[in-house]
Amino acid sequence: MTIQPQPMAPALRRVSFGHPDAVKLNDRVQLEYAERYGDEGDVTPLDPTMFDAPRGLYLIAYDDAGTPLATGGWRAQERNADNYADGDAELKRMYVTPEARGLGLARRILGALEDDARATGRTRMVLETGLKQPEAIALYISSGYEPCEKFGHYRFSDLSRCFAKTL
Repeated sequence: MTIQPQPMAPALRRVSFGHPDAVKLNDRVQLEYAERYGDEGDVTPLDPTMFDAPRGLYLIAYDDAGTPLATGGWRAQERNADNYADGDAELKRMYVTPEARGLGLARRILGALEDDARATGRTRMVLETGLKQPEAIALYISSGYEPCEKFGHYRFSDLSRCFAKTL
């Protein structure tokens, strides 16, 4: 009997939001947003330095061939006019490529981001998603997130839904 080697689990790597693979995956998620919502995608202002430690983290999951499969990040927020609260960590750009969906990568990235935000002293993870992303909503609810007061760039949109989880 021949035993076949098992593929390695995708590796999570810390990268800059400006890294070429992050830019490539961000372009893909923007196209998906445009398809689902019929507009230009997510226009939330983001600067790559927002994800720099210790006030953030950006991760990409790579397969053993070095192909980027999934992404996600968090950035620190404090109380402001956009309805954030002191100690918030905002989840941004969670995305899994269609060919890698169903592998549990979103849940792995989400857990790693929560752990990192908690370790830096953040007290609550918050996120905004849309009604046309039911699989994202299902992931967040199954991971302990609950609806919260709307915040951020899309807080006045009828399609927007905001969730939070105590870290």
